Amino acid sequence: MSTVLFWFRNDLRLHDQLALQRACEGGARHLVPVFCLPDLDERSQFGFARVGSHRRAWLAAALEDLAQQLEQLNCPLLICRGAASITLPELARVFGAHRVVCEEIAAPQEQAEVDALRAAGLQVQTIWQSSLLDPSALPWQAADLPASFTPFRQAVERAQLAAPMPLPAPATLPPWPSGITLPPDLLALPFAPMAASDARSSLAGLTGAETAGKAHLARYLKRQLPTTYKQTRNGLTGLDYSSKWSPWLASGALSARYILDALRQFEAVHGASDGSYWLWFELLWRDYFRFLHLQYGSRLYRGRGLGSLPTPSHNASAFESWCNGATGQPLVDAAMRELQATGYLSNRLRQAVASYLIYELDGDWRAGAAWFESQLVDYDVYSNQGNWLYIAGRGSDPRGGRRFNLDKQTAEHDPDGAYRRLWAA
Repeated sequence: MSTVLFWFRNDLRLHDQLALQRACEGGARHLVPVFCLPDLDERSQFGFARVGSHRRAWLAAALEDLAQQLEQLNCPLLICRGAASITLPELARVFGAHRVVCEEIAAPQEQAEVDALRAAGLQVQTIWQSSLLDPSALPWQAADLPASFTPFRQAVERAQLAAPMPLPAPATLPPWPSGITLPPDLLALPFAPMAASDARSSLAGLTGAETAGKAHLARYLKRQLPTTYKQTRNGLTGLDYSSKWSPWLASGALSARYILDALRQFEAVHGASDGSYWLWFELLWRDYFRFLHLQYGSRLYRGRGLGSLPTPSHNASAFESWCNGATGQPLVDAAMRELQATGYLSNRLRQAVASYLIYELDGDWRAGAAWFESQLVDYDVYSNQGNWLYIAGRGSDPRGGRRFNLDKQTAEHDPDGAYRRLWAA
């Protein structure tokens, strides 16, 4: 086996890269790392770009950093335009390769990409690596996953399941094959520089690079912020009220296992606390949404979700007002302006605005999920779909949806109006 294509997807890092390790095993003499840019002209079914400007900028920084690290290992990253289903078979022909290795993503569109490669005659090996816990180590089969998070968490804790230790970054990689001339139409143009971020952003000063993510994690732990996390996690703005790990987790620039290992080391020195436990708790929520996809797959993407509620209607005018922060509900409008301006929104506000779209505007939850996909720098296909289903009451949780009282949320989380003033029209 001479040349292997390694297809980077939502795993833009070198540390804790089980898929990359597998690509280098089995007698591979040459390795060609590839990333296929998303189609920036692709539109959602609701008419807007699937990948908005904030996601593009975060991705650009992640890819630039990854490319620099691979260059140092004498194994350059190919950044290609065009769908993977077209680009990778063409690259395989150019390099004389038959095998593609990549991470496994258990979501319909991502699985369709792999199916298309196999239909084109490529041998595609997918490796599951995005969760803390190994699905094969769970005390149940995928079809028997508990219907809600709490019994899942309790079972995991009773069984004392531990995440595998993160893998170190490789010190060497197989080289590129020599004497290859690449078709210029496959290669992407250089990224434009990232635009200056809004100074009001909770992510101001941060970038999507793996090295930046590691530095941010180290600073967060050095300042002992896990200790107070449970008290501050429902904040609305600023850097320190939450961990801000999610953007790097979403692109895979940081692995969940790398983060948890660092958190456990922090606890060994400073002691465990309600705050450090809650960070583990929320990483476990992230796992749960992944395992739901292994259980239900494309059923999670139906209008009715997993239940029997009718497919929701879509009010295009009300939805546009919601997207643009022009509903007349002050907290919702402030939040939606922040999302458009920065590509980020606190977890508390994500739930509040989702509830408002679904229950007050009678909106289609799928439209809201698509808007978050377009806007959020920390868009994660599993968590985004899982959270919208959870709020809409169309997921597996037997307790139904979550309707938020906006007056109560405003009084509790923005009592002095500081957030609403910050994001005033």
